[in-house]
Amino acid sequence: MIHLLNLLAAIALLVWGTHNVRTGMLRVFGENLRSVLSRSFSNRFSSFLAGIGVTSLVQSGTATCLIVASFVGKGLVTTSAALAVMLGADVGSALMAVVFSFDLSWLSPLLIFSGVVLFISRQNSTGGRIGRVLIGLGLITLALQLIVAATKPLIDAPAIRGLLVALPNEILLDMLVGATLTVLSYSSLAIVLLTATLATSGMVPTTVALGLVVGANLGSGLLALFATSGSPPQVRRLPLGNLFFKGAGALLVIPFLPEANALLRQSGLQIHEQVVVFHLGFNLALAVLMIGATGLVGRLVDRVLAEGPRFADSTRPRHLDHSALATPSLAISCAAREALHQADIVETMLRGILPVMRNNDLELAEKLRQLDDTVDELYSAIKFYLTQISREALSERESRRWTDIVSFTINMEQIGDIIERVLQDIEDKKIRKNRSLSDAGMAEICHLHERLMANLRLGMSVFLDGHVRDARKLLEEKARFRDLEREYAASHIARLQDNTAQSIETSSLHLDLISDLKRINSHLCSIAYPILDSAGVLAQTRLRPSQMAALGDDPPAR
Repeated sequence: MIHLLNLLAAIALLVWGTHNVRTGMLRVFGENLRSVLSRSFSNRFSSFLAGIGVTSLVQSGTATCLIVASFVGKGLVTTSAALAVMLGADVGSALMAVVFSFDLSWLSPLLIFSGVVLFISRQNSTGGRIGRVLIGLGLITLALQLIVAATKPLIDAPAIRGLLVALPNEILLDMLVGATLTVLSYSSLAIVLLTATLATSGMVPTTVALGLVVGANLGSGLLALFATSGSPPQVRRLPLGNLFFKGAGALLVIPFLPEANALLRQSGLQIHEQVVVFHLGFNLALAVLMIGATGLVGRLVDRVLAEGPRFADSTRPRHLDHSALATPSLAISCAAREALHQADIVETMLRGILPVMRNNDLELAEKLRQLDDTVDELYSAIKFYLTQISREALSERESRRWTDIVSFTINMEQIGDIIERVLQDIEDKKIRKNRSLSDAGMAEICHLHERLMANLRLGMSVFLDGHVRDARKLLEEKARFRDLEREYAASHIARLQDNTAQSIETSSLHLDLISDLKRINSHLCSIAYPILDSAGVLAQTRLRPSQMAALGDDPPAR
């Protein structure tokens, strides 16, 4: 029992090491991985090479698949070009298996020691993230050694030997086991390395090992398909096409497995080298055979998973792709897009205030108030989605973006609440009492509303692009709007003194309106604070130093 427990612990360490490398690489390179991929879709060959490079870095073909699938879903790349990337991604994963198959026992202590030193001394810097990657690489090599040590006692067990005798003649069973282990461990690389290690120790015959490797390749295709199961049809096209390639490759290689086994034995390679070389050869052959069929398969899956009709009035979350959570930089982009969707609904609510006032439209007011429930639901959905993103895998810039999205959605939710109260006040104090604002008062509300709409669009632009110039311009609008609110409040008081009947009747509504519009503008201007703070141009206080010193010497006012 203790030997089995040691083996399971070693396997878990292998999977954890692979996860650490993938997470560390995503945090070091982040959006750069996405930019490399997005620039490489000019032809199949460059797409193939990009897939090799990115997957060699992140140690996960599934992560690469999820990134590229999002591009397909957004219409940034065709399915055929994305399939070429995935053929390269599979080759890149196989190349890393070859690298880890070498005797790196001397390297494991060095990698772990160096990684821990870097991670502890520079935890919040790029050096610390690289240290995390080094720790993961060291754990992978250490886990392989532990697996070898743990399997030796198990080989002598009669029950294990009896099971191994039954496996060689069941290729389909071997493939099923390999695919299942890959799905459970979330890493085909870990399963291939585990298979090579078990074959070296004699626990698994070479013929079984080859079947497990083919199954691991199928499992990696299933992983991406499962991860995107809840996504729109256009996002699921790439995983389906990639699984089709892997399935076709598995069917083609089954009849040739005995010949492949014989050739590998005659090559003079050691057993673990035979397994990883077969894995590499399988993916290289698959790439050569299928690279020309990417266009045909791409059109086929486009037809099978045709995009459904889009409804412009849909108020449900549109961009929160849960399959992107495995790639934090991609998930951050999804959350940002959904935040803009939330802002679009807030803009609809804000734009509708004037038609409700001018036309006394109770039906429109009710519809706009109901939109506040949608704003609240989107806020909750975005907040929950962000909590599912691994903060450890985010770079410093992405962590700031995470905070900015939370702040933006909070402001939009609060603006929606204010607009709902404004509409209720208009309904109670104006429409149902059949009252009208004076021409001057209505002109003031329209002017403030016009500036508010412009500031909302500017705030959305600041959130999207993060330009310091636009953020400064938005913050300047806060002071201008405050001055206008004071000016129009004074003008209204003057009309009251002149005994203007309409102003007297709607005095409470008018003053509440300009105050609420000012509050909405304050929430909009808050979008600029994180941008200006990051740029170092935000003042700590609005009080003049000389006046602060004078106030410090005086007793507090009572």
